[in-house]
Amino acid sequence: MPDIIQLLPDHVANQIAAGEVVQRPASVVKELLENAIDAEATVIKLIIKEAGKMLIQVIDNGKGMSRTDARLSFERHATSKIKKAEDLFNIHTKGFRGEALASIAAIAHVDLKSKQENQELGTYIKIEGSNIIFQENISTPKGTSIAVKHLFYNIPARRNFLKSNTIETRHIINEFQRVVLAHPTISFSLYHNENEIYHLSSSNLRQRIVAVFGKKTNEKLVPIDEVTDIIEINGFVAKPEFAKKKRGEQFFFVNNRFIKNAYLNHAVTSAFESLLSSGYHPSYFLYLTVPPKSIDINIHPTKTEIKFSDEKTLYAILHSTVKHSLGQYNVGPVLDFERSASLDTPYNFKDKKSNSPKITVNSDFNPFKNEESKSLHFHSKQTKNNQWESLYTDTNIHNIEVEAETVNASLFSEETKTNKTYQIHKKYIVSSIKSGIVYINQNLAHQRILYEEFLENITVKEATSQQLLFPLEISFNKNDIELIKEIKEDLENIGFKFDKISGDSIVINGIPTGIIESQITTIIEQLLEDIKNDIPNASFSQLDIMAKSLAKSLAIKTGTVLNLKEQEEIVNKLFICKQPDLSPFGKTTFITINIEEIDKIFNN
Repeated sequence: MPDIIQLLPDHVANQIAAGEVVQRPASVVKELLENAIDAEATVIKLIIKEAGKMLIQVIDNGKGMSRTDARLSFERHATSKIKKAEDLFNIHTKGFRGEALASIAAIAHVDLKSKQENQELGTYIKIEGSNIIFQENISTPKGTSIAVKHLFYNIPARRNFLKSNTIETRHIINEFQRVVLAHPTISFSLYHNENEIYHLSSSNLRQRIVAVFGKKTNEKLVPIDEVTDIIEINGFVAKPEFAKKKRGEQFFFVNNRFIKNAYLNHAVTSAFESLLSSGYHPSYFLYLTVPPKSIDINIHPTKTEIKFSDEKTLYAILHSTVKHSLGQYNVGPVLDFERSASLDTPYNFKDKKSNSPKITVNSDFNPFKNEESKSLHFHSKQTKNNQWESLYTDTNIHNIEVEAETVNASLFSEETKTNKTYQIHKKYIVSSIKSGIVYINQNLAHQRILYEEFLENITVKEATSQQLLFPLEISFNKNDIELIKEIKEDLENIGFKFDKISGDSIVINGIPTGIIESQITTIIEQLLEDIKNDIPNASFSQLDIMAKSLAKSLAIKTGTVLNLKEQEEIVNKLFICKQPDLSPFGKTTFITINIEEIDKIFNN
């Protein structure tokens, strides 16, 4: 038989490798920004167009590359970061695998311009799908400019799998934020479709966090600082009252590299035990410095997962450090409460006994003695006993005309009586129907009711809005502000009224009827998170996501006690919905049990 195993051509191998390294435009942004940082740049500019599908360009003022290095950088496993296997456990740079540029060049058009400080001319290389079109000397500033155009142009299937521009832009901004938070001393700027999104100058860590997430963030931060022989921990955690239902503002950096680690996240979350309401998550920006030999970064091409040599010890140190800082800055609960000095007992009165105040009553006072009723006169006799029956003895009532109907038991037939409802375990509403009994999940049923109401308000009719007595200002980062601007019209159709939308905050002067003012921040944050994660391409689907998110946030929660009127309202409104049997997320809202099924249980 002929031989069937053969070596793949380089361009095919590069495209396969690109599938691991380049998952979406944000992956390219991450790799190019990290290369600029490794080049010791102090000013880095990121330019994207059409969410990175059309253009991703990174310009830096780093040390640049020679003509030979520029050409060699696009070869697989070509790197200046390591030279031998032992270097994998002593890594001080962002990149080291030597795969990124080769993978990017295999699936895009790449223009590279680079120049070293001691060179008169720089190098310009143009590559399309791993093929070098030309290389020439040009005049260019010190540093490197690399432009990636038409990403996945030669792999249409991968391009079709990309999400909408809104989602891809969010991923790019997320990667940008992770990089800029790890390197506050470097100046960064981000431009999307020629609009400046971020302009961050060199600063300290606290200033960088505030610049990225808004000026109101400063008051939320509690500093963390701990140095041991094993680990050094710096950074900030947010005060418990600023906890959020989303996990977006949770950042771990190990040796200035962003990582994801559920085990360490649990250490921080458990330090907030009893300080957070159920369903809320703490925000934190924690920087861990450990010896390079104690971690293994070479786990995954994205390098966001690493292994620690002694993870249990790190857990204990991190947990106690966060807990100590919360107590040190009086964030944890204490037994003493603030009191006014004016309420303290004067020293001269400490041994004096207080007397009960005397109350005098004028028994002859009668506010009605000079007034006479024109149509109603009561005459009653005083009796020596105070029994209540005496109030109705010898009572004469005059000049009263009463219009009434005779009501008897036969007025309401069994068919027209309102079915009585009951609440069970503060979770289910039970009501009788002709065929048996219906059990309704109050939370899921209310979600369905609110969902259809919001969807109708957005698409068909104008929603009612209640005016706030004092406008409410809420701070958001620039990423969220841009999204709010995109959905502003839809939010106004629901009932929100905006007074102003600035670079890092919004001012609301009207909210939908039925929403409590204290809920607004949580509702909008949850809405933005849902849209970021689930927004499809179609505009109507975006409205559907908004209606679902608002319904989920505002629905009556499990554990809420409902009076009889509230129970009946949910039952009545549920069964006039277009699809009462399912919640907006496809869960069953009610079940019915027929009389026959009940009879079978009792063998009747």
